[in-house]
Amino acid sequence: MKNVVLNEINASVQTTLGELLNVAELKQGQILVVGCSTSEVQGEKIGKASSMEVAEAILDGILPVIVENGIYLAVQGCEHINRSLAVEEECAERHGLEVVNVVPRLKAGGGLATAAYHRFKNPVMVESIKAHAGMDIGDTLIGMHLKSVVVPVRTEVKQIGNAHLTMARTRPKLVGGKRAEYTPE
Repeated sequence: MKNVVLNEINASVQTTLGELLNVAELKQGQILVVGCSTSEVQGEKIGKASSMEVAEAILDGILPVIVENGIYLAVQGCEHINRSLAVEEECAERHGLEVVNVVPRLKAGGGLATAAYHRFKNPVMVESIKAHAGMDIGDTLIGMHLKSVVVPVRTEVKQIGNAHLTMARTRPKLVGGKRAEYTPE
């Protein structure tokens, strides 16, 4: 892909991730899950035109924001590795995540999971996670990796490249009956 297009993808990711984090109000040490079809970003059918160039441009937009906010990034792989996720080993240890044995590749894991795995300092793969917020680029179905109560987040950016963008935050469950209160007084 041309550098101009890659720069636009990078800028869109960085802008929309900033908007998501403003709404989600993640605390240090919490987890953001990202799923991405680099094929969809290019306007192709999911899984048919995976691109490391596109993955790197997206990751370049994500990582500085993640580091700046002190949150963990979990990158979902594709169904060929059962949607396992690349995370830093520190994240897996801190959140009690079970490590699995697989290494993502472009055609078995996807571009973004592969790029993240190779960029992380101490990468591991985990089978599942319960993230606090999520970004889904290209309808990769990240819902299984979010906490129970998911709230859609709407932003000005509706797509990254040609891929549909869906974002979400989570909140604690509201439990109790009609006498229950949900905010401290």
